[in-house]
Amino acid sequence: MPGSGAVTRNTLRQQIADALRDEVLAGRLPPGTEFTVKQIAEQYEVSATPVREALVDLSAQGLLELVQHRGFRVRVYSVDDFRGMVEARSLVVDGIFLRLAERGTAPGSGEMLVSVRRRAEEARRAAHSGSLEVLIGYDLRFWRELSGLVGNTYISEFLHRIRVQCWVFAVPHLQREPQLRAALWDRHGELVDAVTLADADEVRRLVQDYNQHGLDWAAAL
Repeated sequence: MPGSGAVTRNTLRQQIADALRDEVLAGRLPPGTEFTVKQIAEQYEVSATPVREALVDLSAQGLLELVQHRGFRVRVYSVDDFRGMVEARSLVVDGIFLRLAERGTAPGSGEMLVSVRRRAEEARRAAHSGSLEVLIGYDLRFWRELSGLVGNTYISEFLHRIRVQCWVFAVPHLQREPQLRAALWDRHGELVDAVTLADADEVRRLVQDYNQHGLDWAAAL
């Protein structure tokens, strides 16, 4: 059937993009690393087409850069880039969570809050233990699910993309932190409590604390 090949290729494209994103977020593909479509295709033992499409997708998401006549490179973000990311996400996140606190979550979102609270607890544990790779996974899921309570997929996708970029910048620096636990934000559970209780002031305070924590950490680099 002609459709099944396209589905397989698109699935493979996504799998490759996800795998490479995980490698970048784990620090196994550090910023500045260069590679070609051929190298990735050989590594995953697949054809060049889905690899090229996956790399183009990651470039559109800001994780990779096209290097003329040489392939692709993991993007190198500066401290100024990071500050810009934090400012962008804070402008959106403040509005999202204040709306959740002031207007409440949508009907039927109780089950989602249970899931978000589970992510929050796992993220807190990972932060306390200094398990960076584990924390990143739960942190990304936490914020994506929490912002998803608003019911606007465009906002959720925008914030997820910025948050991935923030981690791409942060990971190489955090891996060199002598006191990693102190550099990690761990108040996810408190934020879920504030949203659940519709405490707008506490939501605002925690979101500001989250953003300031990142800025203070970056300023010390």
